[in-house]
Amino acid sequence: MQLDFTPEEEAFRLEVREFIEAEYPQPLRDKMNAGAAPNKQDYVTWQQILHRKGWIAPRWPEQYGGTGWSPTQSYIFDEEISAAQTPRVMPFGLTMLGPVLLSFGSEDQKQQYLPAILDSTTWWCQGYSEPDAGSDLASLKTQAVDKGDHYLVNGSKIWTTYAHYADKMFCLVRTSSEGRKQQGISFVLLDMNDPGVEVAPIITNNGLHTVNQVFLKDVKVPKENLVGEEGAGWTIAKYLLGHERTVIAGVAASKQQMKRLKTIAEQETQQGQPLWQDNRFRDRVAEVSIDLLALEQTNMRVLSDESAGRGPGPEASLLKIRGTEIQQMITELLAEAVGYYGLPYHKEVLLSGWGETEPVGPDYAAPLLPHYFDWRKSSIYGGSNEIQKNIIAKAVLGL
Repeated sequence: MQLDFTPEEEAFRLEVREFIEAEYPQPLRDKMNAGAAPNKQDYVTWQQILHRKGWIAPRWPEQYGGTGWSPTQSYIFDEEISAAQTPRVMPFGLTMLGPVLLSFGSEDQKQQYLPAILDSTTWWCQGYSEPDAGSDLASLKTQAVDKGDHYLVNGSKIWTTYAHYADKMFCLVRTSSEGRKQQGISFVLLDMNDPGVEVAPIITNNGLHTVNQVFLKDVKVPKENLVGEEGAGWTIAKYLLGHERTVIAGVAASKQQMKRLKTIAEQETQQGQPLWQDNRFRDRVAEVSIDLLALEQTNMRVLSDESAGRGPGPEASLLKIRGTEIQQMITELLAEAVGYYGLPYHKEVLLSGWGETEPVGPDYAAPLLPHYFDWRKSSIYGGSNEIQKNIIAKAVLGL
């Protein structure tokens, strides 16, 4: 795999870098650089800036608002926005539902939903996991009963990221109990403001509210909100998860975190010497760097396949496994690098930066430990890594 860039690609990198420098709002830049957690308006502000430039949906067809970029250009773009520490582009509409509608949705559904995804006027959440159906997603129990022109939906979804921000949810429901459990699942779109939808917050161990449990009681979902055919939800779900797992790999973000780790290791000291001079620490950083380089090359191959019209296959599971393992290793090294300076923690620091609060030790240290603990979940969401290994064993090794 050749990762050298052509002069044209380097010129594109410069264009992206200059755009970010000119358009990235300074207050938002300062907030992100301080390690504060972005809120909904922060995400929307940045996404609408990208939309006005026409850069919000690199992997969509041009006729529906895509950029027409090559896989390498998409890769360069991801690298540059990660290096600039912009808010991440929320994947639920753009990277998950968008490709599903483009592949399985009706033309009416495309015309109704895609424009509002592009301009961030509609915020989507994902209704997959349930209290008794996490890794075994096919065991989901949320029922959608056929009532003629609509379904009546009852059940519960859990770990629903940013459901409290969402306008709509794409949701897996059971429309039949006949045959194999995968065959009775359908993919529907529902309005979060409809009667019967209740969102209950779940506060994670860093003190923030990002995930929720969503209760659905007699929610009316019009038949036109069924995506694909009734009973085709499992096929659609797997297609969506392939795109999700590719995004979860987070190669560009991990590369930026590695740069951050090395900078901190040069500033922190151990026995009077910079931590970066400790051979054992540098060996561990080198191991992660090698793993990240291998992941990067695999990610480029997947992007190349996508540009040729082939959706992510079992290699998406490989990306998800190694990507999340690398993310966790980096957060572990970051936490070790600052040591006890990472222990004093105030939730307000993640919400809005230090402000008038005096940091204990360097100001970059406090967010690292909550980030470390929070990132333990990355190997679980999007399908746990244990399940991904089963997928690889079956689809690649034929076991």
